[in-house]
Amino acid sequence: MILQPILDNLKITALNQMQEASISATKKGNDILVLAPTGSGKTLAFLLPVLNNLNKESKGVQCLILVPSRELALQIEQVFKQMGTGFKVNCCYGGHPIKTERNNLEQPPAVLIGTPGRIAYHLRHKNFDESFITTLVLDEFDKALEFGFTEDMSHIIGTLYSLKQRILTSATAMDEIPAFTGLKDHKEINFLQDEQIAPDLKLKKVQTTAEDKLDTLFELICKNGSKTTLIFCNHRETVDRISDLLIDKDLAHDIFHGGMEQDERERALLKFRNGSIKILITTDLASRGLDIPEVEYIIHYQLPYTEDAFLHRNGRTARMNAKGTAYLILADDEKYPFLKADIEVEKLKGPYKLPQDSIWQTLYISAGKKDKVNKIDIVGLLLKKGGLQKEDVGLIEVKDQASYVAIKRKLVPQVLRTLANERVKNKKVKIEPAM
Repeated sequence: MILQPILDNLKITALNQMQEASISATKKGNDILVLAPTGSGKTLAFLLPVLNNLNKESKGVQCLILVPSRELALQIEQVFKQMGTGFKVNCCYGGHPIKTERNNLEQPPAVLIGTPGRIAYHLRHKNFDESFITTLVLDEFDKALEFGFTEDMSHIIGTLYSLKQRILTSATAMDEIPAFTGLKDHKEINFLQDEQIAPDLKLKKVQTTAEDKLDTLFELICKNGSKTTLIFCNHRETVDRISDLLIDKDLAHDIFHGGMEQDERERALLKFRNGSIKILITTDLASRGLDIPEVEYIIHYQLPYTEDAFLHRNGRTARMNAKGTAYLILADDEKYPFLKADIEVEKLKGPYKLPQDSIWQTLYISAGKKDKVNKIDIVGLLLKKGGLQKEDVGLIEVKDQASYVAIKRKLVPQVLRTLANERVKNKKVKIEPAM
């Protein structure tokens, strides 16, 4: 493996200590357990060893990566593709069309990523040959146990007779590793207390009353301005209530919680990721395993019940080499044993102006991978026929059935008019703002 081109593709200058330790520990074929905080770069810590184990001559699935959520599966797939390895990768997860997955598996990927339930389904229906799998990754293993995937994971691992290496990752230490993982003579790489990869995070609390909490949140949002912000709540109903307020105030945002359809959740993350939405209101579903880079502010509208959950939420900001701020909105009677007494107090001295909308807006295009459409096709459409310049086009994501692209908001009406009857790969496509 030649590392530098991969780092260049990922726009990373160097690996951190935890990632280097993981690569070193896996070179002799040992099983490893990687313990490191959320946001410390665990994905690369196992993908690079996985890449070392892949064989270009093999015709089957060589590495299976099990994850607790579809969002995490998609994130890992995206990182692996960005690495530019030349190996095929595919995702399988609940809510994704089984027919599409079955078709993908007919020409097996070298790396298969999936949630335990869906991978177990494909194994039971013999949709891929597991006998080529030599590397198993259990990512966010603690979360997978918490979500109740023990039975499916045990079944899957029990079918893998060709395994040579197991890699487990976790953001929390475990008293005991379940026997079904098959981990033997493993090396533990523990960076949970390592200051060198500890986030540069500043905590601030905002005092209010229970009655004024919603108004205090809105004032804080306005004070912070147009910065990427995750607002955490404990309940879906609270997410919806805050969203209703921001709709009334005409403030662009999106929501993310388990009560939404999968395509709605993916769209919300996509718009947040490409910068067309700056505020995402969510439950703890977004506290781990999501590809949300460069979040500048975390706001705890409601604090979680445990310190672990609090730390995982805060791990969404101050990632890798970045800095971040987490705000705690606390009513006078709220007490949490895991909070230190000396947290800095943030005083709001409004009124503040309403934050401006992002300069980007996301467009939906009704053609995707199944239509043989790729990013180059989308760029060609927008530049050659849509009259845009390169700097007018932001992040492009091509899904199975559709594509999404961020373009400069002020140019959206012009583009929609110009491309009203255009075709992509000989297919007439619908182009409209992504809702």
